Amino acid sequence: MLKLFSQKTRQSSSRDNLPLAPLSRCALLGAGALAAMALIQPAQAEMRAPAAPVCTLSGSGLDQALTRTRFRLTHGRTLTIVAIGSSSTKGIGASSPDASYPSRLQALLQARFPDVVIRVLNRGVGGEEEADMLARFERDVIAEKPDLVLWQVASNAVMNNRRLSMEETLLRKGIVRLKQTGADVMLIDPQYTPAVLASSVVGPIVDLISAEARRQHIGVFHRFDLMKDWHENQHIPFSAFGVADGVHMNDWGYDCFARNLAVAIIESAVPPAVASAPAER
Repeated sequence: MLKLFSQKTRQSSSRDNLPLAPLSRCALLGAGALAAMALIQPAQAEMRAPAAPVCTLSGSGLDQALTRTRFRLTHGRTLTIVAIGSSSTKGIGASSPDASYPSRLQALLQARFPDVVIRVLNRGVGGEEEADMLARFERDVIAEKPDLVLWQVASNAVMNNRRLSMEETLLRKGIVRLKQTGADVMLIDPQYTPAVLASSVVGPIVDLISAEARRQHIGVFHRFDLMKDWHENQHIPFSAFGVADGVHMNDWGYDCFARNLAVAIIESAVPPAVASAPAER
């Protein structure tokens, strides 16, 4: 399971202060991790305003390696990633489709691996829950023959106060179907935003996602913990990474999310010697 942040207080580095400060429950991954993180740190010129927060990065610590993704990257083969989810996958709140997290992820990974063709396909549809996504798996995910599936789950289930038993059944069914394709599978849990936090089931569902991923031996990208760290430990206001609806992220939020996800993919899929190689300019 992806242990990007613990449920307790965590610390991570700013772009200008490597090496990273210690992280609770997550050992740093050595020089390769530091190099991979440094390569995708946002340049100062990219900041849209002086008051913009700094995007901090952390090592991934995946229990389950992305074996198919590793093979594609290390052998120079085309890597196809399908991102399926609801509105926060589609990119609602971003200024343009290019600012959604799948678009930013593709740009970051392509810059890191310029000799590999990398496709990140955005299959987000606003308002959907897991049953809706399962109904279009064959058409929107499996037909693309993905090497890695990023399944963003439970945001709408949380806001609709979905029963845990129903959510568990749908997650289990979806994971089994995705694993049958031979693709690497990674879950992405809900966002940490005011509207999501207003639900009484958010904590239990976040825990359920982690438990089911462990049970089925796949990774989880802990977006909830990542964004919680922004707000509670780094004291970044919701308005700095979210939009006025209290649900969705803005350009900065999607970009920092994508940068941390890129680190997780690089560090879990690429041997240290490759991860630490200098990037081409």
